[in-house]
Amino acid sequence: MTAKVAVLQVKPGIQRDGTRFMSASYVDGQWVRFQNGLPRKIGGYNSMFLNASGISRGMIMQSNNGSNYVISGYSNGLEQWVTANYAGVGTGPLEYTFSSGFTANANNLWQLDIGYDSTGGANLNLIAHPGQNLADISSTVNTRPLFGPLTGTTLAPVGVFTASATISTGTATMTFPATNLGVGAGVSVTGTGIPANTTVLSAIITGGVYTATLSNNATASGTYTFTFDNNISVSGGVVMLYPYLFVYGNNGLIQNCAAGDFTNWTSSDANSNNVAATKVVKGLPVRGGTTVPSGLFWTLDSLIRVSYAPQTVGNLTYYWRYDLVTQQSSIMSSQCVIEYDGIYYWVGTDRFLMYNGVVQEVPNSQNQNWFFDNLNYQQRQKVWASKVPRWGEIWFFYPRGDATECTDAIIYNVREKTWYDAGQSLGAQRSAGAFSEVFRYPVWGGNTASGYEATGATVVSGGASYAVGDIVTVLGGSGAPASLKVTTVSGSAVTGLTVVAAGSYNPAPSGTYTTSARSPSTGTGLTVSLTTAQFYTLWQHEIGTDQIYTDQVTAINSYFETPALGVLGGLVGAVQQPGDNLWTRCERIEPDFVQSGTMSVTVTGKGYADDSDITSNPYNFDPTTLKVDMREQRREMRLRFTSNTTGGNYFMGKVLLSLDVGDSRSTGNP
Repeated sequence: MTAKVAVLQVKPGIQRDGTRFMSASYVDGQWVRFQNGLPRKIGGYNSMFLNASGISRGMIMQSNNGSNYVISGYSNGLEQWVTANYAGVGTGPLEYTFSSGFTANANNLWQLDIGYDSTGGANLNLIAHPGQNLADISSTVNTRPLFGPLTGTTLAPVGVFTASATISTGTATMTFPATNLGVGAGVSVTGTGIPANTTVLSAIITGGVYTATLSNNATASGTYTFTFDNNISVSGGVVMLYPYLFVYGNNGLIQNCAAGDFTNWTSSDANSNNVAATKVVKGLPVRGGTTVPSGLFWTLDSLIRVSYAPQTVGNLTYYWRYDLVTQQSSIMSSQCVIEYDGIYYWVGTDRFLMYNGVVQEVPNSQNQNWFFDNLNYQQRQKVWASKVPRWGEIWFFYPRGDATECTDAIIYNVREKTWYDAGQSLGAQRSAGAFSEVFRYPVWGGNTASGYEATGATVVSGGASYAVGDIVTVLGGSGAPASLKVTTVSGSAVTGLTVVAAGSYNPAPSGTYTTSARSPSTGTGLTVSLTTAQFYTLWQHEIGTDQIYTDQVTAINSYFETPALGVLGGLVGAVQQPGDNLWTRCERIEPDFVQSGTMSVTVTGKGYADDSDITSNPYNFDPTTLKVDMREQRREMRLRFTSNTTGGNYFMGKVLLSLDVGDSRSTGNP
């Protein structure tokens, strides 16, 4: 046995750029993070809800009055789940309904926020914008921002309201019983006696009466309730800068409502301005002065700061200040910006950027090439950012190679000032998410179908002895069976059915299935075929150590691989030059892990930097193992530590290596 031991000391992070031989950090890893400079397994994840109707294209989570609301947008709509504040168990989804202003579209990419409408509806509101820009960040298609009570499931277009007013045939004036500052120039009007395409030209107080002048004469007389529409429609998105709602989009447009009133876009503090030549794609609140609303807005090539700064010039008051932070920037996607403790991080088209008063590049010498050289740029709008503050991490999810959905994530640890990645682990196959706030766990939406659920049923043979209201269970298929309710019969044969329990199938059911009638029904002989749709899972992350899907527990493979160990002994690869041209022999490893479950270590390495690796059989060790003896030698030796068992977890400490000089022989290669 060697007379001396070496401590396994490696710089934190995973070095993906450059060669493995040059690295002073770990050279490979999967589902591993770093704390205090040392590797530890990333947490597990549980299937929170199995029934999302589509791939999430935007998510928000908000706690209110003891309940936690998880809201996810997808191509065909918006869904809500409700859980407790302490555990991911609850109900849903409830599908949102829209009074108007929403169109299902495969390119819908949602931006969501929460805002209090103090002088409008006096509600804590969900604000949602389904931008049709999933395929193209520069899309100019305008869509309506929507809003409604957070605890409800009905949304309406922003800027639409009703008010009572009096009109007179043949005149273009409309009078109101009280001042209504939401009725201003440019607002559309519909209702009794109002011709099509009528708008408000002006609105003033005349003789103590609030009076609006219309673009067309009225065709009726009397007092009616009219609908007013500010026609708010944008291509970019929405953000709350309390108490103002901002929308943004084409040609640098930034527009805001009156304070605390999402229906009023014409008051003096409401504003609309084009601040850049390119589309505004993202907005986030930023710290201003004392309670001063301020925000950052990213265009395709600029960063704009907006601040509430009332200033009177002559008889006019200007409420907002627009400052150009930089006009030479870039942004990869509208979902790739994240704030971490007042600093804003995002992915540019060719580098990583941050804002902390000024725009700066985030240094990344570990996996910048790994990311940008392998990103599927055709799917760039699917790049999105989240954070795990418990571990000081910012995650950037992205579709790698030819993938059309996110398959990997690179991670910046703001505490360790290092980079690593998820190693294309299954846990990185996520499309959108919400980070922990009151609810302590991140919730991320899976982008691979969990299975299929029944959406309809067709009668193949109606059977006999059935009555309307009977419930039948579908027999056959792989998974939990669907249940159907009889809606119509002819005689006693079934002619119509509706789905009452969608079931869960994988693969999709096909062909004809028999059924079983539930008591007290005596029906027999009904056969059906099912229409199905895919459904997706919302995952609760950073809980436990395994993947848990319903009652199926699956180990998460986690590993990390060291750089060449010659650097520890002054041999091949040592920093001190010249190093001895001798092989490295490892005779013993003394594990030091906070560990659960069995782990393994394999010895790998090669004779030359461009040679092929020779990998040993795994050496297993558990939490009680004192030492792992071996006689392995490589000219360029590396170690890979792996945990791949249910309940497995680890946090590395000070691992000791009994290293010695190996053979002075040649490698056996030319």
